[in-house]
Formats: sequence, structure tokens, C-alpha cells
Amino acid sequence: MKQIYFIAFLLTMLGLDGFSQRFEGGVIGGFNASQVDGDSYRGYHKPGIALGGYVQTSLSQTVYVGMELKFMQKGSRNIDSLATDGQIKYIMRLNYVDLPVYLGIRTSEKIAILFGLSPGYLISGAEYNDYGKFEEEDQNPFNELDLQGLLGFRFQLSRRLFIDLRGAYSLLPIRKQTGDPLWYWKSNQFSNLLSTTVLYRLDL
Repeated sequence: MKQIYFIAFLLTMLGLDGFSQRFEGGVIGGFNASQVDGDSYRGYHKPGIALGGYVQTSLSQTVYVGMELKFMQKGSRNIDSLATDGQIKYIMRLNYVDLPVYLGIRTSEKIAILFGLSPGYLISGAEYNDYGKFEEEDQNPFNELDLQGLLGFRFQLSRRLFIDLRGAYSLLPIRKQTGDPLWYWKSNQFSNLLSTTVLYRLDL
């Protein structure tokens, strides 16, 4: 529930007159396609949602800075028909609260390039195989904190509506390999994310 309170606070701030004169902001919604480098599988096969809010302010006509607060579903999923050590099904479900901070550079009136960092806090993490959720004694914990670098593009569709296309990659492992490789886990693991979101501006 913590992420809901943060988002509510963020959106309340957008309604303050003094704040809105200097900043713009709104809500975000969209979808993630993710994989985890270091597991036994390839491909952005794990879908998830992205929900939250954003604020930003212009530094010049071409440059702006912004911050977001988002609930993000990430992880990994095997969709191959071939078994690995007798196992076919593997799903890693990770739920984060992310706080991306970015620099935007407008390359035209409607297009901007985004660069930034995205700290994240793990709310929950679980893994599943052919027999269901891993037993607690078989679960290897993930790091609570994640830090991703991000690169993306923002397209303005109207005065209020924008679309973000973004990639993000963990700069630190989300989980370190501490023993012998397992059928689903080869080495240190890093989150690898593609995200498509719609931003709706509220402060106009």
C-alpha cells in the first residue's frame, strides 16, 4: 500500500497553484515486457503493468528534468516447449516501486530523448515451476534495492497526451549467484526491461 500513498501525495501536489506554476505533471499507465539476464531463458516474455505519476520542470526550451513514482511488474518467464532438467514451466514475478529520475532533451516540437537512473524497491518476489510456487526453503531471496539505467523516447500526441518508449537495465545484480548453477539460474541476475506507457498531463 505504500506506493499508493506516495502516488496520492504526488498527485495532490500537482493541484497546488504555486507548484503547478513551476512544474507539470500527471498520471502514467502502460505495460512492461521483461526478462532477466542470468537465468536459463531468453526473450522479453514476462508481461507486467506500469502505473504511477510524474512531475517535471523545464530548464530551457530544449531540456527538462523529471521524476516518476511507479508500481512496476517485472521478472522472467519460460515459454519454450523444451524442458530444462525435466522442468518446462518457470516464472519469476517481481513487483517493484520505482522512482526514475531523468533528463529530457527535445529534438523537435513533438519528440524528446530521455536519459536517467531508476532506483527501485522490491515489494515482493516469487518463482514458480511445474509444481507451483517454490517452497520457502527452495527460494533464493532477491535484493530489496535495484538501480537501473534508462534510455527512451517520448512522443507528444496532444497538449495532454504523451507516449514513452523506454528500455532499462540493472546496473547492480538483482540477485547474486552464491552456489552451483541451477536449472533456472546460471549466474548473477540483472533485470532487462522494455516499457511502453501513456502519460496524461493534469495541470493544464
